[in-house]
Amino acid sequence: MRYQLEKYVDPLPRMKRLQPMKKTKDGVHYEMTMKPFKSKLHRDLPATSLWGYNGQFPGPIIEANRDEPVHVTWLNQLPNKHLLPVDVSIHGLNQLPAVRTVVHLHGIETKPDSDGHPEAWYTNGFREIGPNFSRKTFTYPNHQRSSLLWYHDHAMGITRLNVYAGLAGMYILRDKQEKELNLPSGEYEVPLMITDKSFQEDGSLFYPSQPDGAAASLPNPSILPAFNGDTILVNGKVWPYLEVEPRKYRFRMLNASNTRSYRLQLDPNIGLQQIGSDGGLLRNAVGMEEIHFHPAERIDVIIDFSQAGGRSILLKNNLGQDADPKDDTSHIMQFRVTKGLKNKDQSLLPADLSTIPSLKQNNISTIRYLKLVGSSDQFGRPLLLLNNKHWHDPVTEKPKLGATEVWAFTNTTNFSHPIHIHLIQFQILDHQPFDLERYNADGHITFTGPPKAPAANQRGWKDTLEVPAANITRVIAKFAPYSGEFVWHCHILEHEDYDMMRPYIVEDDEQ
Repeated sequence: MRYQLEKYVDPLPRMKRLQPMKKTKDGVHYEMTMKPFKSKLHRDLPATSLWGYNGQFPGPIIEANRDEPVHVTWLNQLPNKHLLPVDVSIHGLNQLPAVRTVVHLHGIETKPDSDGHPEAWYTNGFREIGPNFSRKTFTYPNHQRSSLLWYHDHAMGITRLNVYAGLAGMYILRDKQEKELNLPSGEYEVPLMITDKSFQEDGSLFYPSQPDGAAASLPNPSILPAFNGDTILVNGKVWPYLEVEPRKYRFRMLNASNTRSYRLQLDPNIGLQQIGSDGGLLRNAVGMEEIHFHPAERIDVIIDFSQAGGRSILLKNNLGQDADPKDDTSHIMQFRVTKGLKNKDQSLLPADLSTIPSLKQNNISTIRYLKLVGSSDQFGRPLLLLNNKHWHDPVTEKPKLGATEVWAFTNTTNFSHPIHIHLIQFQILDHQPFDLERYNADGHITFTGPPKAPAANQRGWKDTLEVPAANITRVIAKFAPYSGEFVWHCHILEHEDYDMMRPYIVEDDEQ
């Protein structure tokens, strides 16, 4: 950020629901257009040029019901020149159009042709449609439990730029079981998309064209090893505030940042009750003083403001003892408990939320050991790989349709990675630390402690998880209900784009 912006001067925007184009016997039909627009992201900031779904950032919420299919026609009406610096030295991008998009609905169980495969991109001149725009229609069956999903761009090699430019939105899937719990709802259920960005003085987005201190031999533009913006936005506003009543609220939170992880806490601490994660409700509510929150993860929390009338409560990012106390990214948003109570709070926080059957009872067909590896490319840039393989190397992970497998991620780098597997929801089994220094010296894994079970708030269904440095993290999953080619990758977008992403194939012996 080139200058300081005052905090808590803009109200939190309430995200709009997308209205369907039509409803038919085969489901609900929507259209969504990717296009450029301008928006004031802070009172004192000039309007910022962005790309957004339906010209909004975040994109509008799609609200769906379990077992009711949703069909979304995604239209590309973006310009041919990118808003941000494109590195064409990776993935042969110098042979491709600068602006390409394909939408991935993160967390959905759907067929490969609707999953948003990174090489299924299209442009605004897709020849099958015409010279002015292109479209693809994806189908989401919604045969899964209630949860908060999110849609975002997934184009090969430029996901980090397209998402940073604004191509992200939420998708809420509902079911009867959750509705019967009488959780806070309506205006008391508030989606929060948390992102970080940096700005130039003219209000434009700042994204570096090269890493700091880049050598003269480096391509320009050149991909960054990571990117943290210096300003936090919630629902597309910089450090907003929300006026609330003295009662319980439900907050559906998404970390849509490229790289940044958060450690969420309230100041003063009036208590966070986490009731859900990526794949929906947990078995029981978990009282949390601080919640670790990694890129692409979702958390579902209840905050009870009933004893905080007249007070201001900050949602903060606890950066740890070594952080600069003047770092503004320790602040996220403010709750002002200043509204009068409209009606008695009849909502509940049940002791039992949902049933989550353990996959450990299944017949485990395969255990795969998959390494997260650091290396460098011909320019000396960091190059992070999965199992020491590049994107275009032959597929090595081929689970059978309906098979249950354990995937053991061995993180040999010195920092955490949020790993996402398309198609499935999984369960975390454990984390086991090992001696990274010895591994780097002789390649041997020497454990430094016993396996540790996941934290209580990590024991639900997940599609993205933190794989800590110097740990083997094991997950268990059933690879269903669809066969075909999907992907798994690090969800730090700068890593995903180069080259920490791999295809995998769910094989169907009957096909």
